[in-house]
Amino acid sequence: MRGFKERMRVDKALKLYFKKANLKKLDSEKVDLLNAYSRVLSQDIIAKYDVPHFDRSAVDGYAVKAENTFGASTTNPILLKLVGSVEIGEKPDFEIKNGEAAKIATGAPIPEGANAVVMVEYTNDLGDYVEILNAVSPFKNVSRKGEDVKAGEVVIGRGEILQPQDIGILASLGIREVEVVRIPKIAVLTTGNELVEVYEKLEVGKIINSNNPMIYTAIKEIGCIPISLGIASDNPVKIERKIKEGLRVADAVVVTGGTSVGEKDYVSVVVKKLGDLIVHGISMKPGMPTGLGVINDKPILLLPGFPMAALLSFYTFMPKIVERLLGVEVLKRKGEVVKAIAKRRIPSSSGIRTFARVIYKDGFIEPLRTSGSGVLTSMIKANGLVVIEEEKEGIEEGEKVEVVLTRHL
Repeated sequence: MRGFKERMRVDKALKLYFKKANLKKLDSEKVDLLNAYSRVLSQDIIAKYDVPHFDRSAVDGYAVKAENTFGASTTNPILLKLVGSVEIGEKPDFEIKNGEAAKIATGAPIPEGANAVVMVEYTNDLGDYVEILNAVSPFKNVSRKGEDVKAGEVVIGRGEILQPQDIGILASLGIREVEVVRIPKIAVLTTGNELVEVYEKLEVGKIINSNNPMIYTAIKEIGCIPISLGIASDNPVKIERKIKEGLRVADAVVVTGGTSVGEKDYVSVVVKKLGDLIVHGISMKPGMPTGLGVINDKPILLLPGFPMAALLSFYTFMPKIVERLLGVEVLKRKGEVVKAIAKRRIPSSSGIRTFARVIYKDGFIEPLRTSGSGVLTSMIKANGLVVIEEEKEGIEEGEKVEVVLTRHL
């Protein structure tokens, strides 16, 4: 076997490959909202209306004019006349005037004339009247119209990998289908005279084709659609025919075996004939015979025949190629825990476990300003959560913390 003239470092190989291959992003398709999870958005989502589209109560209590409560306390209760009640899903048909109040449920629309809600804990219901035991400022305990999303706002930008919280905000905007990048199809071919399929009779000198089902499922694991091309014997004509078939039905082709520089290692020869073998020989062990090529603007990955080397090489290179096809760069993945330093203090209440929504970037976090658990966009704008335990009273500026990533970065 002839040796490789040059073995390239992994990072250098990827850089050279992407520079020369000039891979193009896949086209788009429309999908139903319920099937959009984990897909790459190919359009900006612009809100057509405010969310919420009306002022609503953030608590159970009494809708009031805030100025009517000024000075109220447990020792100086203010008496207001009850003129009605509003349940969630109802539209109030009355107006709150000076000296009046209305019982209201969490999420119910604020009646005309009211501009605040007193929590039920700070009131006494007397039947026709209610005692107010605590003053409220204007719009206290009120989720304002457009607080979550304002009409005309770009809610989710193209290139985002859609997460459950994104699906929720899309639904709240009345969006039933979205435009996403098509899922890449990847064909896998295994080469070798010694190979037989798992359902065939195993004779002396033959080996069951384990690479094909292994890489097939690895393609599934990285979110792509696998297509098996089966086995091609060590024959350049048959290998070429199979690779051409893969190029017709898929967006990329993976070939295992026949990628070294021996007398019957024909895969590199075929790739050079059909297109361009940009990199061949990687400074990694196992996996040195790995090759990166392009045919008809489609990537082709050459993997060694040994199963472990094939799988490691696949994981090293194919996800990066898929990122180019999808137009995203996944540096860290959802669910990963990373260390970070707080750029400013994050307050919390003693005795309460707090899940602080934060923006993580370059090893630092900043808390996201939120106004309640109902603001869904806080989970869209945030990309991490910091759990502040009950016994702590916040995170101090400069403190090192663990961040649970809530979306792909």
